[in-house]
Amino acid sequence: MTSTIAYTTQGRRATLTLMREAAHNRLRESDLAQLEALIAEINEQRDIRVAILTGSGTRSFCAGFEIGDIEDTNWQDNQFSRTIAHLEAARPAVICALNGSVYGGACEIALACDFRIGVTGMKMRMPPAALGLVYFAPGLKRLISRIGLSAAKRVLLTAEKLDAETLLEIGFLDRLVAPDQLAAETDALAARIETLAPRAVEGTKRLLNDIAAGELDAEAAQKTALESFRSEDAKEGIRAFKEKRTPRFTGR
Repeated sequence: MTSTIAYTTQGRRATLTLMREAAHNRLRESDLAQLEALIAEINEQRDIRVAILTGSGTRSFCAGFEIGDIEDTNWQDNQFSRTIAHLEAARPAVICALNGSVYGGACEIALACDFRIGVTGMKMRMPPAALGLVYFAPGLKRLISRIGLSAAKRVLLTAEKLDAETLLEIGFLDRLVAPDQLAAETDALAARIETLAPRAVEGTKRLLNDIAAGELDAEAAQKTALESFRSEDAKEGIRAFKEKRTPRFTGR
């Protein structure tokens, strides 16, 4: 089967690129399974500290699930929700570099990432109500936790197409840049994260997501925090601060 997601690594960074440009990077079940497998591969590569998810071309980041496949898909065994859950729980920080417009379920894919950088001129629309569909509860929960109830209602109950400036205003985007600045802005954010203690980033990310989902295990959270205070990275971070130098974190 031809790969529809390009996967590359460079140093401490992995990049996933959706490669169905002619179809606005729409996703089929096979693409979602491929994305899930690639996330698992990234999780195993402990030297990877940041992952970037983007799309090919300049028109669309992703137009969501292939509409022609909706009726023939077994939604009881929901590959879409499963893949998004794995993306959200990915070990390293994940940056979504939205190279163009985003539609349908791809909006949730973007929200499952830790950061979203968009480009001027992009649009966003979630059309389930216009298709006679009710969105699955995990996606609704994720949408509300990221942009709030009022914005979620605006997005889903009106099926309105929102412009880039509005997406920044409601918190769907963290940053908005000109298209020719997307790569540089993404690189700068990734480079900043790469300088931080990897286990601290990973542990904090996990706890923040648990809190947002209302699923925090207080005892496990306390253990994670205490272990960080005893880590080699904490000792190095404190030494570097005292010595006024850049810390050299190893992930231990």
